[in-house]
Amino acid sequence: MDKLRKALSGEENNGEDNSILSPVFDAATFSWSTRIKGFIICFVVGILLSLLGSVALFLHKVTIFAVLYTFGNVTSMASTCFLMGPMNQLKKMFASTRVIATILVLVLICLTLFAALYLHNAGLALLFIILQAVAMTWYSISYIPYARTAVKKTFTECIA
Repeated sequence: MDKLRKALSGEENNGEDNSILSPVFDAATFSWSTRIKGFIICFVVGILLSLLGSVALFLHKVTIFAVLYTFGNVTSMASTCFLMGPMNQLKKMFASTRVIATILVLVLICLTLFAALYLHNAGLALLFIILQAVAMTWYSISYIPYARTAVKKTFTECIA
């Protein structure tokens, strides 16, 4: 369990701590149980927001759906900050293997909100939500070793 905790939090301390700010960081960090609780709460809130958005879609409230679904995705994505810390999460999000997927997700989140709140264009908002879901899936599987390669192979085999 300690290995998992260190891997998720990005700790690579070899007994040396030369940082002047280390006491500040130590005082500002959550305990492991608090991190797990924060992750679960944030993730569940994100799923609930997405589900509420789906209910709004059935009520033909596309703008509300787009906003709730997008905030649900953002909240679910932010939940991992509790596990590994915000800076480590940002470093992993913008790593060379997933920088394009991250930027695409962020752009589609902005476009979804723009289409729903500013343009009030339901069709465009739905298109951006579909693209957002695909981009989020591609971003998420980038954390699983060789998953992208498997998906690419499967997709090309289905097409060919």
